[in-house]
Amino acid sequence: MKRLNSQLQQDGAPLELILLIRTLLAGCKEISFRVSQGALAGVLGSTLSENVQGETQKKLDVISNQILKDTLRDSGYVKAISSEEEDTVVPCNPEGNYLVSFDPLDGSSNTEINSLIGTIFSIAHAPQWMEADDPSAFLQPGTQMVAAGYVLYGPSTMMALTTGRGTHIYTLDKTHGGFLLTHPNVQVPEQTSEFSINASNQRHWEAPMKAYIADLLAGTDGPREKNFNMRWVAAMVGDIHRLLCRGGIFMYPYDNRNPSKAGKLRLLYEANPMAFLMEQAGGMADTGTGRIMEVMPTEIHQRVPVILGSKEEVETCLSYQNKAE
Repeated sequence: MKRLNSQLQQDGAPLELILLIRTLLAGCKEISFRVSQGALAGVLGSTLSENVQGETQKKLDVISNQILKDTLRDSGYVKAISSEEEDTVVPCNPEGNYLVSFDPLDGSSNTEINSLIGTIFSIAHAPQWMEADDPSAFLQPGTQMVAAGYVLYGPSTMMALTTGRGTHIYTLDKTHGGFLLTHPNVQVPEQTSEFSINASNQRHWEAPMKAYIADLLAGTDGPREKNFNMRWVAAMVGDIHRLLCRGGIFMYPYDNRNPSKAGKLRLLYEANPMAFLMEQAGGMADTGTGRIMEVMPTEIHQRVPVILGSKEEVETCLSYQNKAE
């Protein structure tokens, strides 16, 4: 099997980007080990603090964030970091050429039930005329990303990665500590009969999304004339991994609970990297009103609605919005 380095070189990634990705993955491998130890390492449960999102931080959230922050800050390649767990950007090397955004532990509520969790990240060029502590450096659309991916801590540790030359899935070989290419050039089927959505929020959705989901649930008796299965992992990395492996549609749509928050998922370190992976695998990623990767961020913790997955199904979902207009 091909090693990560070889595939990145084949994809034309510059040496410094390859070294940065390897550095990032060194931190992820340490997180993978901590996750595998579970309660034996005393890392489960919650701290008494909240992150900038107002969410109670899990112990492993804090540990994972610190591991990645320390690893990237010491690398020399990174000018600044933005993280779900940090109030503002973390300055690193003023001469660094890259910006890294990450969710250190997506789905951390799953740790206590030994379910899927992961790290999501994106990498962009750092504007050299800006100071390392300037958050506006991160206010770039997703089209400016040079790499994005996630590391999934499951029965095996796997990584989906793109540098703009297709989406590849790798598996961590724990015998020698390297990631091996196991699923090259993943292609998401254009059609699907699986969907992922948190149905408990249904009363807060807009009418077009309610109508779309109702038609899926109607199965062969409804206008879609086929049965759909619902799958929900409660960790974006798990749901998107399933979509990359066998297709489907994932939705965290706009809801009316808090008009100041357009959606649940964060643009920089959740929606954008997953959109990049999905588009490079032949899928589609939209907010409901436009392409996710074309959204111009206004602040580093900005949230957006997310609809992504199999191309034809995403287009069908969006058509309900168009009908309403």
